Amino acid sequence: MISIIIPCYNEEKRIGKTLEAITSFMKGRKHEIILVDDGSTDKTISIAKRFKVKILKNHKNMGKGYSVKRGALNSSGEYILFSDADLSTPIEELDNLLEQDSDIVIGSRKADGAIIEAQQPNLRVLAGNIFPFITRLLILPGIKDTQCGFKLFKRKCLKIFRKQTVYGFSFDVELLYLARKYGFSVKEVGVRWSNDINSKVSIIRHSFSMFKDLIRIRMNDAKGRY
Repeated sequence: MISIIIPCYNEEKRIGKTLEAITSFMKGRKHEIILVDDGSTDKTISIAKRFKVKILKNHKNMGKGYSVKRGALNSSGEYILFSDADLSTPIEELDNLLEQDSDIVIGSRKADGAIIEAQQPNLRVLAGNIFPFITRLLILPGIKDTQCGFKLFKRKCLKIFRKQTVYGFSFDVELLYLARKYGFSVKEVGVRWSNDINSKVSIIRHSFSMFKDLIRIRMNDAKGRY
């Protein structure tokens, strides 16, 4: 069984199309779709209720990382996939990840085989190169792309979600850092990806907090919190 976790915040314009695509692709496969609503104030939930999904609603906006953690800890599948609500990486890439022999398989826009169907604006490309470089330098040597929102975990990896403390956009880095710390194998696989012009990540507003989280991860480990 595969659990598909979708963190959402004000996704009324995209969630219907996303759930339709996932439902169609997963037809005939044993699966569950868990939508974690992060305090939406639009029609996200009412649209999601039209589909066969499990809906978890955060009492307020807690962050994407918190939503993914909550979804994973409330899942029941042998495999746990989390996917961005915009399906920047199409759900069909799930088969690519399932074919890999690893505890954790992460979709990547920079690994061999990646296909970028719609590129980001130049400023986002620049930021998208600087953050991974610093992440490799400080936290995760060898991983080219930590931020692609399409990652598959075997159920035995739930331990790292229980240890997770970062709830903002750097939560992926912490999960992968914890995976290595606890000896889980991680494989990076090139996937198809298209930029969504409605991305909720602000280069100016979120960059500082993301870099600050890298230091926090290191400090947490140094203090024995993991």
